[in-house]
Amino acid sequence: MSLAEINKDEVDIVIGAVNADLTPFLNSWRSFFSGFHLIVVKDPELKDELNIPEGFDVDVYSKTDMEKVVGASNSTMFLGYSCRYFGYLVSKKKYIVSIDDDCVPAKDPKGFLVDAVSHHVSNLEKPATPLFFNTLYDPYCEGADFVRGYPFSLRSGVPCAASCGLWLNLADLDAPTQALKTEQRNTSYVDAVITVPLKAMLPVSGINIAFNRELVGPALVPALRLAGEGKVRWETLEDVWCGMCLKHISDHLGYGVKTGLPYVWRNERGDAVESLRKKWEGMDLMEKSVPFFESLKLPETALKVEDCVVELAKAVKEQLGSYDPAFTQAADAMINWIQLWNSVNSSG
Repeated sequence: MSLAEINKDEVDIVIGAVNADLTPFLNSWRSFFSGFHLIVVKDPELKDELNIPEGFDVDVYSKTDMEKVVGASNSTMFLGYSCRYFGYLVSKKKYIVSIDDDCVPAKDPKGFLVDAVSHHVSNLEKPATPLFFNTLYDPYCEGADFVRGYPFSLRSGVPCAASCGLWLNLADLDAPTQALKTEQRNTSYVDAVITVPLKAMLPVSGINIAFNRELVGPALVPALRLAGEGKVRWETLEDVWCGMCLKHISDHLGYGVKTGLPYVWRNERGDAVESLRKKWEGMDLMEKSVPFFESLKLPETALKVEDCVVELAKAVKEQLGSYDPAFTQAADAMINWIQLWNSVNSSG
């Protein structure tokens, strides 16, 4: 799908600004972001003024703007990388594309720059196939199709809720892995998109993601904050937890989640060894989260995304709350998020 085929009025590009100087980032994406509406959300803890080059259709939201919309007490939900969720909240578009500000366009094996926006929207507009795995990956991609033996009754697929892109150079590894393999960089460009099978979990990364806001917008929830959360990705878990909620809700409602193309080139940021010196409880929380989601079954009466998030929050508090206060706080944040979502979006 080329940019000419995309209805740009249906897409918001949301950028969470955790660094003040966005000029190199936006200039690197200019040819692909041009003509789209951008929502830039400034980390409330960022003191410096944002530098944004001219030539973009952009709305910028600061801490003051957040407080006007959600109140001063709720603005703390949007600290650090979680600031992008405010953009998800106030957008009115069908599709959201979100890319971290330390990423630039990747190059494919032929040396052409990858149009991540076009790839993401193409993934979202084509059906997903979570019920039966196709060994030629996404059968709706150019040059692919359903293989022999794929049931014809399932070939119409289901709506695609999210497109989870990948990264060249600095892959989204956890701090222990990156600290152990300090020189490891991802150079493997796999030209494929796959639908994650029904009931299979995945660690969704917020670095390079798109989703259908009309289908699953409220499921993109800023909830699980770590006590020692920092300003580099491997010191956070909010996007991984959000992704597990999103996948479970998508499975429940009959939607699909894709991963693979598009790639972005992720630049160096942070020190994994230094991050390990902090008390970081993310790995332990994940070990508790996986069996929870494996056994979780949402009630059949949960027919809307908002209902699913509320039911999920109740289960988190009941089953995980006694283990760690981070889970109780996450459950409360999920309920609060749905209240904010309904309030902000009630006017249409």
